[in-house]
Amino acid sequence: MINIKITDVRCDKGDSAFLLDDGKTAILYDTGFGFTGFKVAENIKRILGDRPLDYIFLTHSHYDHALGSACILRHYPDAKVVAGAYAADIFARDGAKRTMKELDSKYAAKCGITDYEFLGDELRVDIPVNDGDVIDVGDMSYEVLYLPGHTRCCVGYYCKEKGLLLSNETLGVYDGGKTIVPSYLVSYADSITSIERVEKLDIKYILAPHYGILSKEQSEFFISNMKKASEKVARDILHSLENGRSDEEIIADFKAEYWHGYIKEIYPEDAVNLNTSIMIKLIRKELL
Repeated sequence: MINIKITDVRCDKGDSAFLLDDGKTAILYDTGFGFTGFKVAENIKRILGDRPLDYIFLTHSHYDHALGSACILRHYPDAKVVAGAYAADIFARDGAKRTMKELDSKYAAKCGITDYEFLGDELRVDIPVNDGDVIDVGDMSYEVLYLPGHTRCCVGYYCKEKGLLLSNETLGVYDGGKTIVPSYLVSYADSITSIERVEKLDIKYILAPHYGILSKEQSEFFISNMKKASEKVARDILHSLENGRSDEEIIADFKAEYWHGYIKEIYPEDAVNLNTSIMIKLIRKELL
């Protein structure tokens, strides 16, 4: 075992927020939506009691992973936020924050929440990291892996000693069973390169975004099938394009195959429609 307590501190299944605690040092892996951030902080408080939250590790800058950090820092102002240097640059852009607010507010409204404090201007990165950097946190040590594909700012965190990978969506979104949903939004080629890099690591356990800690068997399945899943979707989209199917038809095909069960619970329909349309554009550009 990895001897780290990993707790799901999400408030909504679409959140991505998990607390790692080895008894000495507490790390929050992603932070969820902006509108759920304060509730995530309350969940952390119930677990840690009077102990501090030491670090926040962000995998990338998307609103459902990063916006909650500003709320959590209201409760834990001394926590150090670790994120890719490119994500830190994105947080400084007014246009990016406007987009995050729009997307966060839209999903909040679907959850029945229309009035909440948006803290996008309080987003920060205390420790901007690049590929190969090593973050020593208490008795744990994590190597930063730059894994672009889902976004340009995606990073993973690898604790070699424990065989633990804190993953990101470039590798795919996993339902814990037999379904891995690819999500390459900036580059299909970069996604495959990132996946091939992870395949070479000695990984026993994966902490997966939007799901949580995978068992050893689930981790083995994920590692063995993440590349196959990404390649299959690319082939399917390419075949559909070559046969003249419209983007709308391809999106419908994608949803019929992947948007069900747990994936449907964590993946809002607006997001799956938008993300699939982006993947179609990438395949048209890179492979057609």
